[in-house]
Amino acid sequence: MTADDARGLAMGMREAAEQDHHGFPSFRVRGRIFATLPDEAHLNVMVDEQQTQVATHCDPSWCAEILWGGRIRGVRVTLAAADPETVAELIGDAWRRRAPASLRKEGE
Repeated sequence: MTADDARGLAMGMREAAEQDHHGFPSFRVRGRIFATLPDEAHLNVMVDEQQTQVATHCDPSWCAEILWGGRIRGVRVTLAAADPETVAELIGDAWRRRAPASLRKEGE
């Protein structure tokens, strides 16, 4: 997977917008970040702690925990080694976590 592949998946989510976040791309739904591209080799996906633990346990060669403020905040994906289907699932989960309930209901 490449950064462009990851960008395509993120931008494919309903009402996704790409915005700068401290000098690198972030992907947002109605202003709330669900993923970031801190560099060309990695994607940060803002899934919950349980999903992070599952991903890092099942795919430790390309998934790592994102820690911020002493808490698990998501998954850091090494794109070159990542499974595109799993990354798409993670992005979808992160989008659903950040999207307003009204927007999630529109897609059901």
